[in-house]
Amino acid sequence: MSQIKCYIVACVLLGLLIPIQSMAQGSGFFNQRDDQYRLLGLKRAKENYEIARQELERQQELFESEMISFAELNQARQVYSEAEVNYQQSLLAVLFEEQYISVTKAIKYQAKDGCKHVRITLANTSGGTEEFRQLVGSDDQLFRSLQPDVTHNIYISLLNSDDAIISQPYEAKIDQLRYGEPQEIDFTLLQDLDAVTVFLVYANGNQRTMKIFLQKDVTANRVLVQSEQFSQEVDLGESANFDLTLELFSGTDNTFSLEVVNLPPTMTRVFKNFSGSARLSQLKFTESSRTKRASLEVSLPDRQTDDVVMDAAMPFYVLIVPREKLRELPQLTSRTWTEAELEDLDVGYVRLELIPRGIGKILVRSQQLYYSIQAGESVAMFMDIVNEGSRRLDNTEVRADIPLGWTREITPGSIPAIAIGEETRVDLAFTPPEDISPGKYEVRLRTSATSNSQPVNGLDKTVTIEVRPETNVVGTIVIVLALIGLVGGIVVFGVRLSRK
Repeated sequence: MSQIKCYIVACVLLGLLIPIQSMAQGSGFFNQRDDQYRLLGLKRAKENYEIARQELERQQELFESEMISFAELNQARQVYSEAEVNYQQSLLAVLFEEQYISVTKAIKYQAKDGCKHVRITLANTSGGTEEFRQLVGSDDQLFRSLQPDVTHNIYISLLNSDDAIISQPYEAKIDQLRYGEPQEIDFTLLQDLDAVTVFLVYANGNQRTMKIFLQKDVTANRVLVQSEQFSQEVDLGESANFDLTLELFSGTDNTFSLEVVNLPPTMTRVFKNFSGSARLSQLKFTESSRTKRASLEVSLPDRQTDDVVMDAAMPFYVLIVPREKLRELPQLTSRTWTEAELEDLDVGYVRLELIPRGIGKILVRSQQLYYSIQAGESVAMFMDIVNEGSRRLDNTEVRADIPLGWTREITPGSIPAIAIGEETRVDLAFTPPEDISPGKYEVRLRTSATSNSQPVNGLDKTVTIEVRPETNVVGTIVIVLALIGLVGGIVVFGVRLSRK
């Protein structure tokens, strides 16, 4: 009996010591570097969790054998619970630290409606490192429940260099992104750029910003053309300049020819370098320069023709054709093309429009602009008004700025209409006042009209009028007679001297 009692006492003492040891082992030793080296901290927390779990199972067996009390079992459960929470926290810290979203593709393309789009491909590269997976174990129930290969609540926006959102929608959301299953999001560009900043917010507030150069959709195999000044009104005899922006969407061709179709032969057309006056016929793109700018200058004839009708819109097309393909289209500019036919050619093109306008131009002709009169006389003159423009002149008037005290008379005062090339005469008369002083006086003539509801002014003319002083007839006769007598006396005196 004494041996049995000793054995029971030893078991009781061992039962009392085991909870104390399990508490010491379950709580573990805190290392300040666990927050810095989270994977090592997770390893420490997992070991403590396994020890606490094994100890709880052993304490449960002792309790069922009535070798320890219920309080001692609860103490072991508390140690296990603390170790489990510590392990979960360490596991979550490593998971959030390992989460990473990458942009694998960013392709820019143009839709059929002409809008520019960007197709962004996102991939979840945060499935966890191999060391992390080996440490935790893929069969770990907590590890599987946290879904380490899934990132939730990903928000994406596209920004310009000023950090303004330039995408529609302004912000897109992916509810969850699995490891190995990339997803695409299509944005409409509100600002046409070749480089954008991708702004990402995901998981527990992680943020990433990446400035990326957009790839071009090479499957289109063409150059996309745009012009901001696609429709212009131009006066006959003038030129119109269309700006062109050309973007290469091709993986095979890089040299393209510039062509214009559907313009009448009487209208000249020249492609020029956008930054200078160099003429262009072809463009070559490089890897570093896949967007170029050029200009098209179209000159209109001086007069209306059968092909060029005023106020009638003239649509035409600018084509960007691969150089090799141009050889297959020898009659490209010798016929009229429809937009459907150009679409079937599978080339880059843009529709432009010219509206020929005309405007009258005043030419003033006058045979004489200098007059000399006596006081009391008037100046009578005429001028011919010629319409040298390309549209009728309406309500043509000649105005005269005369010196103070003078009077004027202009006939007709207003000319209702002067057709293109027509000439009309205007009579003018200017009379000085009776007490005018001798000298030179100027009259300024101004001519104005309207053409196509626009004001038209001719070059000003200046008429110079000299008023001579009055002459004394009697005095002049006396002076002349005196001069004759003087000359006669000198002759007589000379003859007498010669006889002596």
